[in-house]
Amino acid sequence: MSKASRNRDARAKVAEMRAREARQARQRRLFMGIGAAVVAVAAAVGISLAVVANGGSNPTPSTPKLNVGPTTALGPLKSPPDAGQLGFEGVPIPVAPTLAGLSSAATGGKVDGIRCQTREQLIFHIHSHLTIFINGAQRQVPAGVGIPGSKTVQSPQGPVAQIVSCLYWLHTHAPDGIIHVESPIHRTYTLGNFFDEWGQPLGPSTLGPVTGHVVAFYNGQLYQGNPRDIPLNAHAQIQLQVGKPLIAQQKISFSSGL
Repeated sequence: MSKASRNRDARAKVAEMRAREARQARQRRLFMGIGAAVVAVAAAVGISLAVVANGGSNPTPSTPKLNVGPTTALGPLKSPPDAGQLGFEGVPIPVAPTLAGLSSAATGGKVDGIRCQTREQLIFHIHSHLTIFINGAQRQVPAGVGIPGSKTVQSPQGPVAQIVSCLYWLHTHAPDGIIHVESPIHRTYTLGNFFDEWGQPLGPSTLGPVTGHVVAFYNGQLYQGNPRDIPLNAHAQIQLQVGKPLIAQQKISFSSGL
């Protein structure tokens, strides 16, 4: 074979090799492009599902299904007393002694992972209401639970607890039963968390300093379970009672600021 023929063959092989490399490069780019598109679509679908599941871009804590039933299982219930005059938060303040004072309440350390901070934490901000009856007589939830060292002063709208050093994520400003949840994180808080801050026991047979079977109502229904596990959901109306007569749920209206 002549030298010229050998050169032509060599050039042909080089050209074929380059063409093959070019085809392979195009295939790699195509596959990479398809892969990137698949990843992008999967990510978009994942984000969309997360948004839909959470009801928007701001996630909210999941609410477990509550074990509740009709209050008729308890037999006849006594009508609740007058709820009292509207107070500082536009919610009635019962004319009644407190269930317990604040001498055992938390003083600033963490409680159930809940911190006491110098500023309000409003990323997650909701309110629940708690009513208590002992042997048919109403008891107050005191102002200042979750506000260490607070002093209750009289305002033109009624008594209110002043913040001294810090504020727990769960607290009460007035003796009206409104439990404020003001938290830097979305989380399901429970009545047990609140009573732990208050320094009072709560369970199926204990309600603060009172012992006996605890009957719990949740939004007009009979709650069946440990009252510690009752969630403090937005505008939840919770009623706890020990002894007889049993009182039908006392209902309040949340003011526009709550």
